[in-house]
Amino acid sequence: MSTATAHVPTANASKYLQQLCKHWGHKLEVSFDDKAGTVRFQEAVVTMTAGEEALSVTVEAVSDEIRDRIEGVVASHLDRFAFREAPLTFNWA
Repeated sequence: MSTATAHVPTANASKYLQQLCKHWGHKLEVSFDDKAGTVRFQEAVVTMTAGEEALSVTVEAVSDEIRDRIEGVVASHLDRFAFREAPLTFNWA
């Protein structure tokens, strides 16, 4: 498995977490509340935790290639929801 985590600075972490989970909930297996969420893709799992000043996002995938792709998908979707703040800062590690 290949894993990476980003801590995305934003005061709206809970809002964006919920928007993203609701959006993906139409097509994917999703569970969430106002503080944490999990999205299950075919070959990856994204977990998010909302803090006061940042959204923590972890991608766990079957390969580095899939992880890189999902990182991009997460970042582009969050930037759309956070258009007033976009582009958000994603420092994947």
